Amino acid sequence: MPHTLPNLPYELNALEPHISAQTLSFHHGKHHQAYVTNLNNLIQNTDLADKSLEEIIQLTAKNPEKMGVFNNAAQVWNHTFFWNCMKPQGGGAPTGDLKDLIDQAFGSYEKFAADFKQAAVTQFGSGWAWLVAEKGNLRIMKTANADLPMVHGATALLTCDVWEHAYYLDFQNRRPDYVDTFLNHLVNWDFATSLLTSM
Repeated sequence: MPHTLPNLPYELNALEPHISAQTLSFHHGKHHQAYVTNLNNLIQNTDLADKSLEEIIQLTAKNPEKMGVFNNAAQVWNHTFFWNCMKPQGGGAPTGDLKDLIDQAFGSYEKFAADFKQAAVTQFGSGWAWLVAEKGNLRIMKTANADLPMVHGATALLTCDVWEHAYYLDFQNRRPDYVDTFLNHLVNWDFATSLLTSM
């Protein structure tokens, strides 16, 4: 069965004034859709055609001959995950178990936010900054291009997309301002908390 573009979990204008409807229209409707279309074309009539997105990612991650399939499959997964990492009136510090785990791993939410921003801002070129769970502990990682935590044995809890198309219409080259906005106004900690059971 062909893969399909998932709907956004909110309206196109729901993240304004922080992320514009224009950005989401291009990012979701053009970029994300292109990854879905490319993936379907690449796996059509192959042994990957009936596999889940996660299976395709794991089966192609270490195969240089399948790098095109991996890149598109991983970007479909990454973007679907990213949309859920944001919500209207989001951002700020988490509460409950996730707050306790962040305090334990980083010392404080403020230290986590500074380290996460540093990872996002210093990712050279295109990529992602992540909060992940690994062996019962939380840590920050960054990945280039389409790379993602699941192929490194880690469970993603949160991500910020730092490909330029994620922020350029709204922030131009001001990636640090975009990351600050993501942390202060957009993060969906409820989504991240819901993934703790997979640790």
